[in-house]
Amino acid sequence: MSKILILGAGYAGMMTAAGLEKNSEPFTLVNKNSYHYMATLLHEAAGGRGNAMNYTVPIRQVLTKPTSTIVEDEITSIDREKKQVHGRNGTYDYDWLVVTLGWVSEYFGIPGMAENSLSIMDVDSAVNIRNHIEQEFQKYKEDGDKRHLTIVIGGAGLTGIELVGELVDWLPELCLKYGIDRKDVDLQNIEAMPTILPMVSETLREVAARTLTERGARLRTNTKLVKVEPGVVHLEGGEAVEAGTIVWTGGVRANPILQQAGFTVDRRGRAKVNEYLQSVDDPHIFIGGDCAWFEENGRPIPPTAQAAMQMGPVLAENVTAAIYGRPLKPFRFHNLGTLASLGREVGVGQVGNLPVKGVIAAMMKEASKVKYLWQLGGMRLTADKTTDVVHI
Repeated sequence: MSKILILGAGYAGMMTAAGLEKNSEPFTLVNKNSYHYMATLLHEAAGGRGNAMNYTVPIRQVLTKPTSTIVEDEITSIDREKKQVHGRNGTYDYDWLVVTLGWVSEYFGIPGMAENSLSIMDVDSAVNIRNHIEQEFQKYKEDGDKRHLTIVIGGAGLTGIELVGELVDWLPELCLKYGIDRKDVDLQNIEAMPTILPMVSETLREVAARTLTERGARLRTNTKLVKVEPGVVHLEGGEAVEAGTIVWTGGVRANPILQQAGFTVDRRGRAKVNEYLQSVDDPHIFIGGDCAWFEENGRPIPPTAQAAMQMGPVLAENVTAAIYGRPLKPFRFHNLGTLASLGREVGVGQVGNLPVKGVIAAMMKEASKVKYLWQLGGMRLTADKTTDVVHI
């Protein structure tokens, strides 16, 4: 019997595992935690909405067959020559390997950014951001230093803007709790590019910007971060912003284990795959999600959750086909659009070519969460988790 090993239980990894289980193929899934988390919702936890564990699903709640082995371990390296994967707690042999190890923050060489900022990397880091912001408010009540009330969010892509949206909802609650004037809180979003949310139309960007600024956020585009020191963000031109909270959402790159293992990678560290999501360096290795450098019409598709979700079933089908010598299925990415929440009750986005905004966009964003749970675990999982993750 062939040994199938899946690394990582993100969107691509979980959808691959669920597909293999439906195919009755035994496999081993190695993941750092016993749960899968919905990474695209973690800005909600970081910004004060709900318990962070509401955005998680126990892996055993999805993968129930005894032939599906779940191992908690953190992967440290891949030895392609020996067909082994090394973790902190053990070594794992494979005949067929699926790499879906996700991403790490990309700091673009900005001095001090990695050491002096927070990032939404996982559940724990989201909780850390939420707790840090509240602790800064507590410190302000003790010493009156307004630096504690300055929050800088670096990056105005999807994660950065969605986090700002959550914060403009949460900050009034924090101010009421600690007896602080909301006008004393300075929430800044700093972006080097000339616009926010480049993945949506200019009209929708204007709606998003107006929505957030009217609720007290400062959006500073064409503003480049050049250095970060403890509690200080330095901008091009010499301005320094003193801040109690600095969060970086400016970019991601693939897990560095891929490059270390000698895969052919792009500038973001993603390993190149063919049309079947098979590594161009090793036919016994398939790669998905944010780790995959997959090109369509000569251009790499962006590392999005919807791409990872779509890759999972194809990865499962192709691993099974490869084992039994059947033809592999080409992967085709279907861009269903982009939805950005701007807090609990409003959003903007494009569904196909249709622009949506306000409450309708927020409702569609919530519906996308329910759709994913249905695809992953059917009615049972959807019924169990919907009350946790739907907050309208």
